[in-house]
Amino acid sequence: MPVNEGMANLSDLLFGTSVAVYAAGMLGYAAEFAFSRLGTPSGKAATADGDGQLETAGEAGAQAEKQEILVGAATSAPGTAEAAGGSIEAAGKPGRAGKATRAGAGTAGLADAAGGAAGSDVAAGGGDAAGSGFAPWIGRIAVVLTIVGWVAHVGSAVTRAIAASRVPWGNMYEFSSMICLIAVTTFLALMTRQQIRWLGVFVMVPVVLSMGFAGTVLYVAAGPLVPALNSYWLRIHVAGAIVASGVFLVSAVTTVLFLLKDRWENRLAEVASGRAEASRAMRSRGGIVMRLPSSATLDTITYRAIAFAFPIWTFAIIAGAIWAEAAWGRYWGWDPKETWSFITWVIYAAYLHARATAGWRGRRAAAVSLLAFSALFVDYYLVNLVISGLHSYAGV
Repeated sequence: MPVNEGMANLSDLLFGTSVAVYAAGMLGYAAEFAFSRLGTPSGKAATADGDGQLETAGEAGAQAEKQEILVGAATSAPGTAEAAGGSIEAAGKPGRAGKATRAGAGTAGLADAAGGAAGSDVAAGGGDAAGSGFAPWIGRIAVVLTIVGWVAHVGSAVTRAIAASRVPWGNMYEFSSMICLIAVTTFLALMTRQQIRWLGVFVMVPVVLSMGFAGTVLYVAAGPLVPALNSYWLRIHVAGAIVASGVFLVSAVTTVLFLLKDRWENRLAEVASGRAEASRAMRSRGGIVMRLPSSATLDTITYRAIAFAFPIWTFAIIAGAIWAEAAWGRYWGWDPKETWSFITWVIYAAYLHARATAGWRGRRAAAVSLLAFSALFVDYYLVNLVISGLHSYAGV
C-alpha cells in the first residue's frame, strides 16, 4: 500500500514539535528547582515524636540511624538551637545531644537546612518542594508543556500509523519514539496519584535525548514493514516490549536519584554527628538533591515501577517465543536479541526476588536495578545496531 506522504510529513512535524515542547518543559522543571524554596507545604504539619521519628499526616517517617540524626537536627528551630554552644537536642533523646554537640557551631547552622530537607521528604509521600513567588507557576507551566508535548507525540504516532497503514513501531526510530511516549505517559499518570512534579526534569532529560537521537540518527521515512515483521504478533510482542521498556526507563531514573539522595542523607548524618563538615549547599539550603524526597520514597517508587513492568516484559518474551516458532520453526534459538532479553529478564527477576525474600533494600537493590537496565540498554541499542542476528530490523 502506498505511503500517505501528507500524513508522513505531518507525523515528522508533530515529532519535532513534541521534542521542542518537551525540551521547554524540561527547562521549566529545572527552573522550578532553581528558584523554589524548601519548606513544609501548608496543611502538612511535621512533628517529632518521642523516638525522634518524623510524622506527617499520620504517617511515620522513621529511617534508621541516619534519619534519626536528620530529624534531631530538623526539630531544632531557631528558638531552640543554641548557635553559640552548637548544641542540638535530638527529639528528646539525651544520648543524641552528645553527638550533636560535637558538631559544634557548624551543626547548629545546619539545623534549618535539615528541617527544609525533612519538610520536602514528607510532603505527600515525597511531594513537590514548597515554593514561593513564581517558582510554583513555572512548575505548573512545565506540566502544561509536558501535556502539550504528549498530545503532539501521540499525534505523531497516530499519523505515522495512518501514513504507513500499520502499527507505528516497525523500526528503531518508531520504537524509540514509542518508548519515550510510554515514559512520559508513566510520569503523567503518576502525577495524578501523588505530587511528583520534582521527577519531571529527570524524566524529560533522557526522553529528549533519546528522541533527539532517534530523530537524527535512527530516522527512516514512513514505509511498509519488512516481510519478516508483517505479522499480527508485531502488535502483541513489540507492544509489550515497548510498555515495559518505557516503565523500566522511569525506574532507572528513580534509581539514580535514590543513590544521590542516599549519599546526601548519609553525609548529613555525618555532619550532624560531627564526623564531617557541612557543604556549602547544606548550609545555604541549596542544591538539587535537597529538593528530592527521601531515599526511602525513591526506593519505593523504583520497586513499584519494576514490579509493574516485569510481568509485561515476561509476556513480551513469551509472545516473542511463540512468534519465533511460527516464523522460524523453533521457540528459542539463543539469537543475540533473545539472549539479552532473557538476561534482562533474569536480572529484573533477581531484583524482585531479592527484595521479596532476602529483604534487599537501598544500595544493593539499586545496583541490581541499574545492572538490569544496562542489560536492557545493550539489548536495544547494541544488539540492534552493532550485533548481527535474526532480529536485525533497525531500519537504519
